[in-house]
Amino acid sequence: MQPTAPGPVDWRAAARLAGRVAAPGPVADRATLVDLVADLRAAATVAARHVVGATGMTPADGRDPAAISRVVVVDRPRWAAANAEMFAVMAAPLATRRDGTPVEVPDAARLAAAAQVGGVLALLSGKVIGQYDPFTAAPGQPGRLLLVAPNVLATQRQLGVDGRDFRLWVALHEQTHALQFAAAPWLADHLRARSAELLADLADLAPGAEHERPALPRLDDVLGAVVRAVTDGDGGVLSLLTDRQREVFDEVGAVMSLLEGHADVMMDEVGPTVVPTVRAIRRAFERRRDAAAHAKGLDRLVRRLLGMDLKLAQYRDGAAFVRAVRGRVGLDGLNAVWSGPDALPTAAEIGDPPAWVRRVHG
Repeated sequence: MQPTAPGPVDWRAAARLAGRVAAPGPVADRATLVDLVADLRAAATVAARHVVGATGMTPADGRDPAAISRVVVVDRPRWAAANAEMFAVMAAPLATRRDGTPVEVPDAARLAAAAQVGGVLALLSGKVIGQYDPFTAAPGQPGRLLLVAPNVLATQRQLGVDGRDFRLWVALHEQTHALQFAAAPWLADHLRARSAELLADLADLAPGAEHERPALPRLDDVLGAVVRAVTDGDGGVLSLLTDRQREVFDEVGAVMSLLEGHADVMMDEVGPTVVPTVRAIRRAFERRRDAAAHAKGLDRLVRRLLGMDLKLAQYRDGAAFVRAVRGRVGLDGLNAVWSGPDALPTAAEIGDPPAWVRRVHG
């Protein structure tokens, strides 16, 4: 297997490995699968128009809401490949040090890193039901909305909910993300720049840099820190960050809390006239989240390794922020958050919504 783009990870190899070892999806006959794919595509189109009404937001360039995303229904291997592509874009700073010199990483080390990344992608490929990717789109084009058909089917069966309602509900969440980036076209570049700042520090730790420390063992450091966090309750991955890295990490985390919490609130705002069983779906989904959050043993380790507890906190903390702000300044006041980077909440403000209101609205 030939290494591909420069940098510490062979992303093509990671995608191939993930596709090969990902768990198979649920069993269904061909007619069910054909209907599932068609219904997911239709749900995404319907959802795009409903989120405009629910959020009070519109695309900044005036485009038709139906065109805010490029809908792609995928299986687990194709989801892994799409995310390997996205990570390759986001991790581009790892290929170059701050002084502009390239980071030279042996092919064997790149493939070893690909094995680690591929294993994580394989695990995640069975858990993600939908995702919006704004980072790999060509200039002027909408991002990809990935709907993972086998996971949607498995989840609706596990929850015991109405299939068509659930598919539309999922599409509402992901199209809200698409609208966030369409209404705030600066947002993708902002997140990309903040992530690049974090990754640039890691590139400087590559062989030949001042510290003479390889970049790749840091992946092992991260994995080890996660295991220690689970078994010993220490600081985990965050303990590896410098003060500046932690500051940027918290800043990006606050934005992700906003994005996920906003989408989580708005997907329910359409109400039962659009999704008749929305309340039953939400109750079942929250029970599932609660059960997963209290997992023990290996399941607990996997959740920490994949960052799923952090993701759950983002959903819930962000949703609480959105509801609190809307309760104080209304929907238009909340939507000021999309006006520019300075209006984004800080990590402290996610936990203290009135502080954001005072800073932004006076």
